[in-house]
Amino acid sequence: MVTTTNNPADTVTPVTPPGAALDNEEEALWRSLVEIIARLPRALDEQFTRETGVNMTEYSVLVALSEAPDGELRMGDLAKATALSRSRVTRIIDEMTRRALVRRRKSDADGRGAFASLTDEGATTLAKAYPGHLARVRALVLDHLTRSEIRAMTQAFHRVSTALREVTD
Repeated sequence: MVTTTNNPADTVTPVTPPGAALDNEEEALWRSLVEIIARLPRALDEQFTRETGVNMTEYSVLVALSEAPDGELRMGDLAKATALSRSRVTRIIDEMTRRALVRRRKSDADGRGAFASLTDEGATTLAKAYPGHLARVRALVLDHLTRSEIRAMTQAFHRVSTALREVTD
């Protein structure tokens, strides 16, 4: 059973035993989701790279840093904010540092930890990418959904992403 609020209407109880075959509706949902997971990042990456020179992963790093206090996060916190592994964040930050989009520094407190921060160039790149990103998200996803579908999917995806964080963080 999964509960997202104190409201009993928000409780989801699995109705099939683990390992049971997917029924037709579940199979259709799963296949659609797998296709979206494969196609959406590619479509967004193409737009980001073409318009701004950053890919979708780099864009997510810029967003996370722009939303952080003082535009700075510990590398581990940046990994969590972007749903990337620590090693992947390290590689991305190294590349983005070479391009002056972010800055990396050692922690003053312990000398072992590191922080990434947004540079002026990174903020400019993010501002340039944002309008095209919004237009693409609307054209590829939101324009194909009703307002009630958006609300329902937001609730469902929130439950799924919460469950995924529990097994991946």
